[in-house]
Amino acid sequence: MRQKKEVFALAEKLMKQLGFIVIKEDRDRPWGGFLVIDEAQAPAFAHQFFPEEDFESLKISKKLSPKILLVAPNKRLSWQYHFRRAEIWKCIDGEIAVATSLTDEESEIKHLKEGDKIKLQQGERHRLIGKSDWGMVAEIWQHTDASHPSDENDIVRLQDDFGR
Repeated sequence: MRQKKEVFALAEKLMKQLGFIVIKEDRDRPWGGFLVIDEAQAPAFAHQFFPEEDFESLKISKKLSPKILLVAPNKRLSWQYHFRRAEIWKCIDGEIAVATSLTDEESEIKHLKEGDKIKLQQGERHRLIGKSDWGMVAEIWQHTDASHPSDENDIVRLQDDFGR
């Protein structure tokens, strides 16, 4: 199994090879961490990882908040939803699972391998789940309120393994 340091180095190398600028990183999340890509590169990021999506229809607030999520083996992000954004995730390395539901009860679990994508609606409950090795996920947000774009505080946690 790969180590956290190795997976972050791989993600940073991939972003550099693709010409993306990492403006922030967080390696201290209990489930793994993330890399934030320069918003000015959002169109190129969306084209690289989500070429089938209509980029202009996604840009309600002129932002996509591109990120790379790195989820550790057998770790789960909180069971959560958002008031001001929808999200699109694409597994770009490894395998992940995603629990989703339109209610507060976890129900369906989808398994994604490299190249698979999932679209999460505004308000849809969801949880990213690590499998047997690290998973790497490209993420963009569809901000649903142009005058008040979503941010990291726009998370309603219904359950969290880490007591947040």
